[in-house]
Amino acid sequence: MSYVKSERQAEREKIRKSRTLRSASTATISTIIFLVLVVYVVTNAPGWQRVEETFFSWENFTKALPDVAEGFLINIKIFLIAEPLILIVGLLVALVRGLKSPVFFPLRALAIAYTDLFRGIPTLLLVLLIGFGLPALNLQGTPNDPVTLGIIALTLSYGAYVAEVFRSGIESVHPSQVAAARSLGLPYGKTMRFVVLPQAVRRVIPPLLNDFVALQKETSLVATIGVVEAVRQAQIHVAKTFNYTPYLVAALLFVLLTIPMARFTDYLAARSQRRRGA
Repeated sequence: MSYVKSERQAEREKIRKSRTLRSASTATISTIIFLVLVVYVVTNAPGWQRVEETFFSWENFTKALPDVAEGFLINIKIFLIAEPLILIVGLLVALVRGLKSPVFFPLRALAIAYTDLFRGIPTLLLVLLIGFGLPALNLQGTPNDPVTLGIIALTLSYGAYVAEVFRSGIESVHPSQVAAARSLGLPYGKTMRFVVLPQAVRRVIPPLLNDFVALQKETSLVATIGVVEAVRQAQIHVAKTFNYTPYLVAALLFVLLTIPMARFTDYLAARSQRRRGA
């Protein structure tokens, strides 16, 4: 026997669809009106003509785009290398901070000092310190490549933030989960691997992705130590033409990459809430 909706249920769904359509229509109309007002106010400002010539030159846009896009590939390369390194460093530091045995106190103290130190230093300053200070030591095997030095600096900086994200996820797992695993005879290592970490990682994926959205933007900081990435390429074009449109090119490239990541983060956060019944 097939399921047949009652008249009341059908009426409820009809009303719900009508409200959804009305809300979507209202949001669309209000957004269009707002954008029209913003465009009108900006284009009728006294200095708009000067701004248009300086920031929205199509000729300078097309000339700068190939070089800035080539530099942007370096930003992507730095991001793709730094991201897994940050995850490894952050997870290891978080696990070390969770060790309870007194014998591991020196390691816990070192992990705490690491997170406190590198979260306290601005990322730009850390890039400068690593980029210029590490080669100055003249130690055997010390890298001199500015891209590598930039990756090291970003890894140290974001590793401290990600460690705290992982630690919060680990501590959010209820102690009864650990107690149940230990009562089944699982040692501490397997308890963390098979019980705690799978739950913790799922819970911290949205904040982790938020950190990586910020990381993608901050790869531009390596320009301060000589890496010719997107922002540096834009600066080179600006110095030649005294027109700021190349900065707009670089900004658009970063936006095209970060917005999908931000929306994916929102999707994962919403899915996590639905799973918890929120």
